[in-house]
Amino acid sequence: MLADNLLLSPVFRALAILLLLAAGLVSGCFRQTVESGPDLVHAPDAFSASGGQAFADRWWTEFKDPDLNAVVQLALEQNFDLKTAWQRLQEARALAESQSASLFPQVDAFSEAAASRVAAGTSDEVLRLGLSAEYEVDLWGRIRSEADAARLRAEAGREAYRTAAVSLSAEVVRTWYQLAEACARLRLLRDQINANEKILSLIQSRFDNGQADRADVIRQDQLLESTREQAHIAKSAIGVFNHQLAVLLGRSFDKNAGCLSSRLPGLPSLPETGVPSQLLSRRPDVREARRRLQAADKDLAAAQISRYPRLSITATASTTNQDPSELFSDWLRSVAANLVVPIVDGGRLRAEADAAEAVKYQRLYEYGQIVVEAFQEVEDALVQEKKQKDRVRSLRRQLDLAQQARRQLTDRYFNGAGNYIDVLSALTDEQQLRRDLLGARQQLLEYRVALYRALAGGFETRQEEN
Repeated sequence: MLADNLLLSPVFRALAILLLLAAGLVSGCFRQTVESGPDLVHAPDAFSASGGQAFADRWWTEFKDPDLNAVVQLALEQNFDLKTAWQRLQEARALAESQSASLFPQVDAFSEAAASRVAAGTSDEVLRLGLSAEYEVDLWGRIRSEADAARLRAEAGREAYRTAAVSLSAEVVRTWYQLAEACARLRLLRDQINANEKILSLIQSRFDNGQADRADVIRQDQLLESTREQAHIAKSAIGVFNHQLAVLLGRSFDKNAGCLSSRLPGLPSLPETGVPSQLLSRRPDVREARRRLQAADKDLAAAQISRYPRLSITATASTTNQDPSELFSDWLRSVAANLVVPIVDGGRLRAEADAAEAVKYQRLYEYGQIVVEAFQEVEDALVQEKKQKDRVRSLRRQLDLAQQARRQLTDRYFNGAGNYIDVLSALTDEQQLRRDLLGARQQLLEYRVALYRALAGGFETRQEEN
């Protein structure tokens, strides 16, 4: 009944007329529909290569290594950066809920008690109870736009969290196989040290018998020391990679940590790369950029709507009575409407709208940059993997030839028909090629990890599942 009386009152009718006039003053300053901008990047029709293996969200399982799977899962549960990203997501969600609350009235309850002396030995006590409500009518959709922007930023936060999870898993796998390669390299170097010590012993015997020069002994001893130096470097790398892995797992380093694995697996089958346009809907970082662009679009709409009039309604109901039995029988009610029309603000609201528009285009171009980088990352990984496979094949062929040359030259030398310089050169080449081949295999795995990372969509962690 009170609301009906308010709507029929002359004051409310005058307020409505003023509202319409104010809307007419600023109607030319706002576009009701704010476009998010045209697509900046034309997606290619296809990537340069694709396999027949279906792509798995938890792509690291393709390496068929249970120990690696356990380490990745541990990192997803314990890594501090990922935990920080999760809390940022919770903050964004809470802010979105807070912003959405603006769509509803705010109701507060209050109570007051007062006492005053009216005569000697007597006092007058008054108890006041009441309710107050305040509500801004979302006439033009400003509050809804602000709530939508906060919701979109929360969705972007979820995608940012998933991007962090994908990046973390890739970093763990890279570090795991870097550590495995360093351990395999150390084992190889120890084998080469043993081989060089045996050859040094044979040359020393030939020198003692007058069948070799002192220079041959010195050169072989130098090769032995060079191999030992490489072993020191490998040991240092093992320590560093163990430290890196500990940080990824949210732990302090273990000074006694050694080789968790020294096995480099074969390369899994090439996964399906899919259509480039599908990559944009799969990658969480692209989805994050898209949500931030949409949020900026809503912010721009809200900034433009801020130049429209605002209508707020307040309502109060209170009672005061000295007799507690009649406290709830006599209430005073009031309803008020407040119209605010921005007329002169020194250009502040226009400047805020211009700033929001600039932010929107920043997000648009950031989105375009992420899209082109996403295409580049896939193509780079495909090209690098293809050429690295060629390099591995070439190194295997070179190693086979070096082994043959070293055997023939060694036989000739110990039969007295050759010189040691040729043997040393062949032995050095063979040992270096073995180390190069090991490094090339590890680099090939890194390129595959990069491909998986470039193609990866988000996956739910246990944090999200809970």
